[in-house]
Amino acid sequence: MKVVREIFGQIPGIGDASLYTITNSNGITLKITDYGGTIQSILVPDKNGKPGDVVLGFDSLEGYLQSHPYIGTIVGRCAGRISNASFILDGNQYRLAKNHGRNHIHGGTTGYDKVLWQASEFADKKGAGITLEYVSHDLEEGYPGYLRLRVTYTLDDDNQVCLDYQATTDKSTHINLTNHSYFNLNGAVAEVYDHELWIPSSRYVVTDQDLIPTGEIGSVEGGPLDFRSPKLIGKDINEVEGGFDLCYVLEGDGTEPLLAARVVHPESGRCMETFTTEPGIQFYSSNFLADIRGKERTPYRKHLALCLEAQHFPDTPNQPDFPSTLLRPGETYNQRTMYKFSNV
Repeated sequence: MKVVREIFGQIPGIGDASLYTITNSNGITLKITDYGGTIQSILVPDKNGKPGDVVLGFDSLEGYLQSHPYIGTIVGRCAGRISNASFILDGNQYRLAKNHGRNHIHGGTTGYDKVLWQASEFADKKGAGITLEYVSHDLEEGYPGYLRLRVTYTLDDDNQVCLDYQATTDKSTHINLTNHSYFNLNGAVAEVYDHELWIPSSRYVVTDQDLIPTGEIGSVEGGPLDFRSPKLIGKDINEVEGGFDLCYVLEGDGTEPLLAARVVHPESGRCMETFTTEPGIQFYSSNFLADIRGKERTPYRKHLALCLEAQHFPDTPNQPDFPSTLLRPGETYNQRTMYKFSNV
């Protein structure tokens, strides 16, 4: 396996962004750009061996430079919503960028999805990929601490796309990173209603009308949010206003990746399993996707894709009973998430 680098386009006032391509021995191809740490493409063969692109994206850098809902990007410093765009830490109030009404979402106005990361390539017996590095300065988007970040993408011959995150800080801060890829296992031919989803979780984070957590952990028992037995996404989606957008509580201990979700597209035979060390996974059925032309000018629209964002719970800096996102000087933030592809 090897990594092939090419120029993807120019970022005005900054410089060239690159696109990195890795292909394994089973015909899976991963493409990543250092702009936003973005997964641009994942080509996966179907049950008949025909490759198809299973993530939404754009054919050129220009698409990513326009306004879009974090398609394929790294999001942070904190993924998800933070109420009133503020939190108190060690007696100090930190006011964040308000970029979602009165609230803060996905790192702010210029989050990690909109910066050019420093990339280096690697290839060894375990796989091939790139390591991305970025320095987030103190009070960037309102967050305290000079944060050194490293995100490594690896494709291996077990058909796994592995994301390894690390960060250190010189001042106490909150951090909650994830990748915001939009998946459609049938190549975005139609909405994801015919995708079968399994999430082995009995609990979820309850939110208000603005999708801000109330602090309550609810039960999915017997309702439309219950995916403990595999079911088609389209079966109950109309019973949930707008569609699915909730964080499921996982039962892992944070040390080894836990199987958090499985998606199967019966017609193509493609299957994707998500493993993570994180305490939650946000299932989002692209409810607000609209008015965007993606690859090959495909109109990106509501429910065309699904996101499985492995992360801590939204608004954790303001919820003391949630698993902590606090990172102190001398500590290292570590997270691993894997997407494993196969045919059924």
